[in-house]
Amino acid sequence: MKSEDITKKLMVHIPEILGSGNFSKYAVLVPLIEKEDGMHVLFEERSHKLRRQPGDICFPGGKIDKLDQDEQAAALRETNEELGLGEEDIAHVFPIDYLVSPFGMIVYPFAGIVRNHQHIMPNPAEVETTFTVPLSYFMEKPPEIYYVQYKIEPHENFPHELIVGGENYKWQPKQMEEYFYIYNDRVIWGMTAKILTHFIDILR
Repeated sequence: MKSEDITKKLMVHIPEILGSGNFSKYAVLVPLIEKEDGMHVLFEERSHKLRRQPGDICFPGGKIDKLDQDEQAAALRETNEELGLGEEDIAHVFPIDYLVSPFGMIVYPFAGIVRNHQHIMPNPAEVETTFTVPLSYFMEKPPEIYYVQYKIEPHENFPHELIVGGENYKWQPKQMEEYFYIYNDRVIWGMTAKILTHFIDILR
């Protein structure tokens, strides 16, 4: 291969996260509702009948479909499917930083203002109930942070003989932060809490 061929290839290449083509991609919306006492954040409690994470607190969202125009379209579609809100019910939708999980998932979060909250009609197949928390609560109270540690265990057929150190190679242990907010009897944690913390950091 000649240098000009390499240059042409590099000129048209658009950089992305290495290996992200194999990642599962999701989009969520951080819904904000203005009430008499100020701005609130809207949350869902997942249906207790769901196989994955029943009863967990989350934002509306889900897996990006091939038919979605982009990540924002996916977030709004999922919000419509879960809460019955149309695009006309949500204003000022903006992206915030996306999240790459160590488990092969990329989440694209957006924040938006729900203008017609009276139109909220939770889908019982996916949503047990909804509730709001004053935004000021999160502005004033930082999350509790705990740590999950996981270790690397090479598969039994891993070629230790090909690396310096062999079976005694010192793999670096990995540690992941888990964020928790507790509001009354509600526990908001995991990716939802991490996205929420980032959103609050932007506002600060």
